[in-house]
Amino acid sequence: MIKVFIDGSAGTTGLRIRERLAERDDIDLLTLPEELRRDADARREALNSADIVFLCLPDAAAVEAVGMIENEKTRVIDTSTAHRTSPGWVYGFPELGGRRADIRDARLVANPGCHASGFVALVAPLVEAGLIEKSARLSCFSLTGYSGGGKKMIAEYEAECVPELYGAPRMYGLSQSHKHLPEMAAVTGLAEPPVFCPVVAPFYAGMEVIVPVHALDIGEARDVYREYYGAGLVKYAEGTDEGGFLSASAYAGRDDMEVSVYGGSGRCVLVSRFDNLGKGASGAAIQNMNIMTGAPETAGLVI
Repeated sequence: MIKVFIDGSAGTTGLRIRERLAERDDIDLLTLPEELRRDADARREALNSADIVFLCLPDAAAVEAVGMIENEKTRVIDTSTAHRTSPGWVYGFPELGGRRADIRDARLVANPGCHASGFVALVAPLVEAGLIEKSARLSCFSLTGYSGGGKKMIAEYEAECVPELYGAPRMYGLSQSHKHLPEMAAVTGLAEPPVFCPVVAPFYAGMEVIVPVHALDIGEARDVYREYYGAGLVKYAEGTDEGGFLSASAYAGRDDMEVSVYGGSGRCVLVSRFDNLGKGASGAAIQNMNIMTGAPETAGLVI
């Protein structure tokens, strides 16, 4: 049995991880009574008793939790932003070239951000193939369901009296300092992060990341994706539009991701679709745990 402790199990990411793992007979979930959930000594004991720890915490609390772990056999999957570009941490996107082996052997794994996952899946293979220059200045639009904002945003959108403006998509991250930007540049190898336009819309779960590109050979891009995504939870899909539309909620409730390319006449859009709580958070974290423990990569996941 794999002993697992979820530090921050009351948040949306932690709850989804807990739901997925509760169905498995190879997992021993370590839990704390509600009154001890914030007790430092109780947390320290649980952190050091586990084989795998999921950190589903704000950045500062995640850093604090890592500092509590003294057991060298305890392995950590951090779903916060705190360690995604930190030395000594493996970026947990196994579909990228060589990452699966790194994750398998890692003690410290940084789970990717939701928006960043969609961007990295689209851009990294094309940069590696030389179809997008590292000096390219890209833009990125990302549509997300409101569950990506956590409990507070969920409560706002599901309240009895919802503000009228919540009924339409709302752009945020207006200062171009979104917390996912550092990993979006670092993991893809781009010299500069993209101009990033995240948009939250009035649906619960789902994500659609769009990267417009000029002067890209669409056929070559499709060939790269077909070859690159032969294993894992990311797949290339062609011609999957819904009558000329692409819904951001197509993968809601699932843990996999679709990448595709559309366009012509020298202009195209790269598109990834997935669940912000699935491959964008909890599903990716469980996938990383499966790789680290030698379990089937898709165990406990919905695909």
